[in-house]
Amino acid sequence: MADTRGFGLWMRRASYLALSLLILFFQLLPLDTGTPRWAPPDLLVALTFAWAVRRPDFVPALSVAAMMLLADLLLQRPPGLLAALVVLGAEWLKRRAPELRDDSFLTEWLSVASVIVVVSLGYRVVLNLLAVAQPQLGLYLMQLLMTMAVYPVVVGICYLFFGLQKPAASDLDTRGIGA
Repeated sequence: MADTRGFGLWMRRASYLALSLLILFFQLLPLDTGTPRWAPPDLLVALTFAWAVRRPDFVPALSVAAMMLLADLLLQRPPGLLAALVVLGAEWLKRRAPELRDDSFLTEWLSVASVIVVVSLGYRVVLNLLAVAQPQLGLYLMQLLMTMAVYPVVVGICYLFFGLQKPAASDLDTRGIGA
């Protein structure tokens, strides 16, 4: 019995990694080669935060760090900066997950939106301090707002196709970890 639960846990962790790789694949496709006029949402961050809030045991910090570092390298961002900030944000959301389990979706969305803002502003501030070239502020704010707006869609898709939902109190063991 314990083997099937362990196998299911690893399958869910593999699902997160597969979804992340799929998002990266589509981000790398050369669909728009002109000057960007709009900034798409950061779906990888929204996906990571959705899984961190909904099922913290499915997204270990090492998986988040590996996927975000891979995204940094493939998308030609400063390696490790956004990865570190997203890992910190995901771990903070994981720590708050038991509190958010009983709250409404609006509370969850506001918590995730605040973490997205902190991560994005921290990223921008560090890049400014290091004098790294950045996109225009308007595009940056557009991506920030779009990422916050797309979070409910990401949660809905993860719920419909992967059954990702907050664990009930009866699904948790004595440590508060999903069984």
